[in-house]
Amino acid sequence: MLRAAVRDRLIASDPSLGVTLPRMRKADMAMRIPTPEDVAAIMTAADEWFRPFIAFCAFAGLRLGEAAAMQLPDVDFLHRQIRVRRQVQRKPGGLVDLRPPKYGSERNIPAPEELLNLLSEHLAKWKTFGADKWLFYGKNNEPPHQNTVHYWWKTTLQRAGVEGVRLHDLRHFYASGLIAAGCDVVTVQRALGHAKATTTLNTYSHLWPTADDRTRAAAGALVETVLRTFADSVRTESPHSA
Repeated sequence: MLRAAVRDRLIASDPSLGVTLPRMRKADMAMRIPTPEDVAAIMTAADEWFRPFIAFCAFAGLRLGEAAAMQLPDVDFLHRQIRVRRQVQRKPGGLVDLRPPKYGSERNIPAPEELLNLLSEHLAKWKTFGADKWLFYGKNNEPPHQNTVHYWWKTTLQRAGVEGVRLHDLRHFYASGLIAAGCDVVTVQRALGHAKATTTLNTYSHLWPTADDRTRAAAGALVETVLRTFADSVRTESPHSA
């Protein structure tokens, strides 16, 4: 429009020349955070034996390879923790490669009671597989290959009628829930297994409340307290109050 104005001699020059427009952050462009309704629909549509896999990702923030590599001793029912000690990676020919978690991110994740109950029900019905007591079944009593998990996931999404959600997006769902509940950067970093807090901030900084948000919330709480006290006082002083 400005170039057309210059061409038509309505203005002498284009004031936008040399101005660089701000670019959207990669996280804002690429991140898709499923809604609770999405996750509920996916959990409902999933085969019963696949639900705990989804739950590991949505309610403990595990990566696909970490969830696939879960063994029975990794679920600490007594201390209510999920222990991440290994991951499954792809190998040619449908074979699996076991290795330490990404960036050496071994960690113990606090587990909600509801997740542990789901895992307990899963174990009661499906048991474990192989001498290593894998929670999820692949070929030859090994954990499932990533391609197999992606097939399970696509089938589940089709049943649920949910589009555009990757299994990895459940990890974003988990992180966003921690942030919404008031968890600080270090807490989220440790839960997700990021090597550095800067990785967590670069990925999720747009989800944390700004200083303006906190100021607004604090002032709102003050207003609510005063108005509630004022209303109680008016009711007490009213001659018609019983």
